[in-house]
Formats: sequence, C-alpha cells, structure tokens
Amino acid sequence: MNVGSAHRVGIDAVGAYCGSAYLETEDLFAARGLDAARLGNLGLRRKSVAAPGEDIVAMAATAARPVVDALTDAERRSIRTLVVATESPLDLSKAASTHVHRLLGLPRQCRLFEVKQACHGGVAALQLAASVVAAEPGSRALVIASDTPVPTRGSYMEPAQGAAAVAVLVGEDPRIVALELGTSGCYGYETPDFFRPAPDVDVMDTDLSLMAYLDCLLGAFADHAERKPGVDFVGSYDLLAMHTPFPGMVRGAHRTGVRKLSDLGPGGVQEDFARRVAPSLRFPEQVGNIYSGTTLLALISAIAAAPTDERLSVGVFSYGSGCASEFLAGEVVPGARQLIAETGLERELAARTRLTVDAYDAAVDRAQAVGFGAEHGEVDGAELASWGTGERPRAVLASIADYRREYRWLR
Repeated sequence: MNVGSAHRVGIDAVGAYCGSAYLETEDLFAARGLDAARLGNLGLRRKSVAAPGEDIVAMAATAARPVVDALTDAERRSIRTLVVATESPLDLSKAASTHVHRLLGLPRQCRLFEVKQACHGGVAALQLAASVVAAEPGSRALVIASDTPVPTRGSYMEPAQGAAAVAVLVGEDPRIVALELGTSGCYGYETPDFFRPAPDVDVMDTDLSLMAYLDCLLGAFADHAERKPGVDFVGSYDLLAMHTPFPGMVRGAHRTGVRKLSDLGPGGVQEDFARRVAPSLRFPEQVGNIYSGTTLLALISAIAAAPTDERLSVGVFSYGSGCASEFLAGEVVPGARQLIAETGLERELAARTRLTVDAYDAAVDRAQAVGFGAEHGEVDGAELASWGTGERPRAVLASIADYRREYRWLR
C-alpha cells in the first residue's frame, strides 16, 4: 500500500506543546561560561523549559488535548491505539499512555503502551501506528512523543536540551501527510554514542554520534532506494525533514547527503538547503532537541513554512542514538499548511515567558523533586499558570502519594 492507493493512511491531525517558557541560548552560554564561538554552529535561538509538574504525561496530554477535542464522539471512539514515545519515562513498568488515556477521556477499547529508542521513538511509533490503522479499517491511532530530559548542566548539550510533546493522529484519508507505506528504508546497529543509565546521567560521545548519524542517513536512504527504484535524494522530494538535535547538525548532514547521494554541484548545496530543508528548522530552532518528538516537530515545521499549500512530496529522516534510523516518504496533502497554522503553534511559541538563567535553574530543581522515582510530592501549578498566555488547557502533576501520580487540568 502506498500514497498512490485509493485507501491512504497517514497523519490526519497534529498538536504540539513546546512549553510555556523558554531560555535564550545566548543567555545560557554566557552564564555557563561556554565558548560563544560555538553558538553559531549550534544554530539554536531558544530552548523550551518545562514547568515543575510538567512531566512527560502532562506535556503529552496538553499537546494532544486540542486534537482530541476537535473529534466527534464517533471519531473519538475510533481511536483504538494510544502510544507514547519517550526516553524520559516515569516508571519502569507502567506506560505513560495509561495516564494520558485517562486525562484525555479516551475509550477503554484501546491498546495502550509506550515505546523507546532514543530520538527515533516518535517516528517508530508513527510507523507502527500506520501499520495498525492499515490493518484495522475505520480505526485511528494517537501517537504522542514526549520528553523532559534532566539538563546536563554546564555541558554543550544543555543549550540544546528542550522539553516538549508532539501529537499526531493517524487515520485513513489523512488531511496532513499521506505516508508511503512499504518503501521506508531502515538502518541500525549497536553503538555507544549516547545512552542514559540513570534519569539524570547522559553519556555521550559527540564524535561517534556525529558519525553514526551520517552513516545512518546514507544507509537508511540506500535501503529506501532499494524499495523505491529511481528515487533521488535531491530531485524526488520537495521538502526534507530530518532529526534535529541542533540545526547545525542538519546542515552538515544535508551537505553530506547531497555530496554522497547526488550529482548536484557545490554551488547548488546552499540553494537546495534553503529551499527544501530550512523550513523544517523554523520550529526546532526555537525549542531545542525534544528527543523522541524532534523529527515530528521538524516535519510539522517543514509543512508550516512550505512555499505553497498545494501538494508536495516530503522525505523524512529519523535517527535515534544507540542506534536506529529510518528514511520514509510521504505526500503533504493540499490544505495541510493551513491546518497546521490553525493549531496556533507559532503564536504560542511567540507568547512563551522568557526566563532568566536563575529562574530556569530553580525550575529545573523543583521539577526534579517530583521526577522519576519520587515517592511523595505536591505541585501547586502556580508557576505554570503564570507562564505563557494560558489560552489552552494545560495538564500538570498535582501530587504524588506512595509513588502514585495524580494529574489535573489548569482551566
């Protein structure tokens, strides 16, 4: 089955919540004494910040709430799969999707689970959901990628570590992106480029991660090309969205892809980047690396900033450290750009509260107090209520008693 079939499957609706506050990366560089010369290579303007009580469950529910609220009762009942992708889990057994399911009031006739594979988790969940929907005509699946990593303070990772959630509703006859099922290219192998042996411990080999990312881009596209003869890295896709740990990484990966996978001359690399790739960075450069949701946010950004609201082809490259990757193709449906504009994401990004570094550090400390492994705790929600505009309903952790986490909605 592919986008040329009469029966199409893909992304029918999207929602994203990128926090209600942000920190200027320039401010963090100055406060941590980092080399300002590296700021330009990073390519990030801001990083999103989660409020105390905004864990992965709260952010996931907040991102998905508008998507679910827009459905009719019959459409809501058709959601038979809810999967949360994350590498910031709250429990080693219980899936975060169970909490999200209750917060969103979804039907009980629904499979609930959680997936993990570093930053590839969101796209892996999307692909799985699309396969389930294709196998169960009339059903829908809700995929939410949500991460709130504990910042690695004082490192060059910290300015890039964002916090956010992206929700995509997968269904038949999609209005956003029709996925090309059956042609995705996969490439993966074990490598210790990044891992998290404890909730607040990130171990990263920067050079190894860079090489693994580039190796996977070439390998995944090669596998994609075997399944789709005649595909061309430059000529086949109007838009290209890639996993964006930071925009500078995407720029380098695009350059490598063009040189290795096409005959485009050096003079055309920058023009190709500006035309096909730069739109995908519009949102990520204001949010930072949101891990499992980063590639999905890049895809939403690519469509939102596309030069036209007409039909466009899109290539998507997802990478997750450790490592796993995938190159998939889709068709942006006419009218998709307008639907994304109607989510108000761009307006919400602009309306976030700017934090000082001291306020950011204090918020991180309070969030950790009710993070993974907390036995007891309370969150009054006042800090979150004071951030942003408060236009949308936002979920927040209310309390923890004997490890049991309770949530509530603000508004």
